[in-house]
Amino acid sequence: MKESYWGYFLVLFGVFVVVILLLIRNITSNNTEDYFNEKEIAEQAMVDAVDYGYFRYFGEVRINKEKFEESFIRRFADAVTGSTDYDIKFVSIYEAPPKVSVEITSKTQSYVVGTDSEAFDIVTRINEILEQKSN
Repeated sequence: MKESYWGYFLVLFGVFVVVILLLIRNITSNNTEDYFNEKEIAEQAMVDAVDYGYFRYFGEVRINKEKFEESFIRRFADAVTGSTDYDIKFVSIYEAPPKVSVEITSKTQSYVVGTDSEAFDIVTRINEILEQKSN
């Protein structure tokens, strides 16, 4: 009889450990995924926002602020799923020389364990600089 209780305990403990691991995996994989999405999307949006008329006339790279914001939001919306709420904040955008700082806050679901409820807000901030090669 004693051995059967130990068996029940091990099964319940195993289920508990699996649930904890799934919760941790959900939080950490979203953070990593958000970082690489944000990094690639910011770089692509900066290339989309390059003002080629200004470049031809003055020979300097410059981006259009509004075009960058529009391209970034469109690309980010295409890249993520609808299961998480995101708050996008453009911290600073310099047109010439092109530099952007973008901060994304992902709001995770609230987890209820017993009577405690926990929610995690993960903030990912990235700085991108677009450079030109001079001849």
